[in-house]
Amino acid sequence: MSTPESNRVALVTGGSGGIGRVVAERLARDGFAVAVQYAGNRAKAEETVAAINAVGGRALAVGGDVADEDAMGTAFDTVRSAFGGIDVVVNTAGIMILAPVETLDLADLDRMHRTNIRGTFVVNQQAARTVRSGGAVVNFSTSVVRTQLPTYGAYGAYVASKAAVEAMTLVLARELRGRDITVNAVAPGPTATPLFLQGKDEGTVDKFAKATPLERLGRPEDIAETVAFLAGPARWINGQVLYANGGLA
Repeated sequence: MSTPESNRVALVTGGSGGIGRVVAERLARDGFAVAVQYAGNRAKAEETVAAINAVGGRALAVGGDVADEDAMGTAFDTVRSAFGGIDVVVNTAGIMILAPVETLDLADLDRMHRTNIRGTFVVNQQAARTVRSGGAVVNFSTSVVRTQLPTYGAYGAYVASKAAVEAMTLVLARELRGRDITVNAVAPGPTATPLFLQGKDEGTVDKFAKATPLERLGRPEDIAETVAFLAGPARWINGQVLYANGGLA
């Protein structure tokens, strides 16, 4: 039997800023107690927690490297001790380093894949061990996995890491057969976060916006709505990748 909405608990990795923060705040509005995971910026995580608590929600911050199994084990234990269990795990944590395959520094490849692949695996492993019946796991991929725009020529290593996330998602959904836990991934398109906008001139941003039939960039709120759907009412969607990109081809 599913846990009542008012007693549900979500852990959001990378929840201190960008899409992760908006996801944490969105789930809190749905009645979730929310754990905001951060890697290095505790102050920003505490800001997210304070914003949730200020409007009557329940939140706490938990630190640790998502690729460190001991740190994540401690984080999951902390959340369970504080809130009584975990129902939803949303793994937004990830890094993106752009360079053509020909010139990418292999140290950057290792660093990115450590967070995006190993980190997703560690978080999913902990989720598989702890998420309660009726719960959900939501991973993060990228629409660049399937887009064919020529401007994405430097995304090879990043796309490879996210393709691994998608494969992991589909397999874990099947591994959790019989436990009433869904596992899906969200694949955002270009989204107006500070990280995305950094270093781009107005013309470049406009090209990204016009690439979608809706002719705008995504907003973090658009992505958070998709996560909230998968974390709540979307019980018949499982083992899928949802492309939240405004129709980007």
